[in-house]
Amino acid sequence: MPTGLVAILVLTAVELETRALARALSLSLLPSVPFLAFGRGTLRVAPVGLRACLLRDRWPALVHASDRPLVISAGVCGALDPALKVGDIVLSDSVISEAGTRLAITASAGQRAAAATGVNAHTGAMVSSRQIVTTPEAKAALRAATGGVAVDMESAMILEAATAHGCASMILRGVSDDARETLPEELMSLMGADGRLRGGGVLALARPGVLAGALRLRRGTRQALQSVAGSLARLAA
Repeated sequence: MPTGLVAILVLTAVELETRALARALSLSLLPSVPFLAFGRGTLRVAPVGLRACLLRDRWPALVHASDRPLVISAGVCGALDPALKVGDIVLSDSVISEAGTRLAITASAGQRAAAATGVNAHTGAMVSSRQIVTTPEAKAALRAATGGVAVDMESAMILEAATAHGCASMILRGVSDDARETLPEELMSLMGADGRLRGGGVLALARPGVLAGALRLRRGTRQALQSVAGSLARLAA
């Protein structure tokens, strides 16, 4: 069970995002939590799996039943709006689920302003998809269908959980690939639900096209997470 008040709960998809944010924010490993999680004071960061598939099971270990933290869907996203650049911050005002349901974020204006300070931040709707959106054509089609500015795979589930537990919510994502970028479809098949590389994944990465795409995405992910960490630091200050 969690110990102490949690005022800000940052939920990422995968351990890579969690570790990068924890390192940038100088957070300590939380040995009392039965999975990878970091924290300091009233701030806690943990992964909930691709598509937030681990969120239901992990929530009780992260938050006391009486706590009402600000729940932040954090990590990386893909740009749908061509105006977004790698490393930009997306502070969405809402999320659109795969079913078309729209949920509004409920963080205070002050919290949103703190997170946006000093960065190139964009508003607009985040679209949550069950599949990675890999091509410029697919990104353009999703933008036309939804009006969304960016796409991820977890924010809809995270905001639904925050609403169910009476918590305020925020989406704070960094752009890892722009609207013109093509991602190798093999990248998703190489990862398990927790974001770790599946067996044989290293061999698949040896294919030139996959490796080049993976390296570009790695660079973009690092840049995106640096931006997110800076926003989180200002928000938690």
